[in-house]
Amino acid sequence: MNELAANLERIRQNMAAACVRAGREPSTVQLMAVSKGQPPEAVCAAAALGVELFGENKVQEGKAKRPLCPGRLRWHLIGHLQSNKCRDALQFFDCLQGVDRLALAQELQRWAEKLALRKPILLEVNVAGEASKYGFSPERLLAEVKAINALPRLELRGLMTLAPWTPEPEKVRPVFRRLRELKEECEQLLGAPLPELSMGMSGDYEVAIEEGATLVRIGTALFGPRQNWKRPGAAAGD
Repeated sequence: MNELAANLERIRQNMAAACVRAGREPSTVQLMAVSKGQPPEAVCAAAALGVELFGENKVQEGKAKRPLCPGRLRWHLIGHLQSNKCRDALQFFDCLQGVDRLALAQELQRWAEKLALRKPILLEVNVAGEASKYGFSPERLLAEVKAINALPRLELRGLMTLAPWTPEPEKVRPVFRRLRELKEECEQLLGAPLPELSMGMSGDYEVAIEEGATLVRIGTALFGPRQNWKRPGAAAGD
């Protein structure tokens, strides 16, 4: 068994075990392969093993990579989205996870109207209040979620967060728990379910699943070290 297949099998076993500990069905949690910096060949290899959902941090990288990979795959944008990339993001991704401010949602709505598109989104929440990370504060999320949900071209599907890095996953359990609570508070405000909780990465996805994650974003634990793939014609640092 090659390394990628072995990594995938181990991740799937860990996910299933975390679901058992939480009293959940394994089918309630999706694995997203974070392919940032990985060449299209790595994506194709993961797809051949049954992975169908991939996440990219940058619009331009995903835009260049997607045509080189099997057409059946689904792609989410999981990185910070600049307003000037809204058009491409809407056209080249199946879901936008990093919607981190009301003004961005309004710009996406404007472009989605022009393009006659309807797009699922997740709202990024900076649960831990880290200055280095983007996202709604919990207070702003609760104040603005109704306005975002009212945008007719955007389909609000749930919340996502990036937990602080730590070698001890238990330390970020309160972050994941708080995001789940925020989802429930938003559901009460909206009077409608928000089915997705995107949280947990290579170092802490088992804890995230125990706290209610429906989607875990895993890169290095699956692919190994990032390979810094550059799209054809990309400038250094792009």
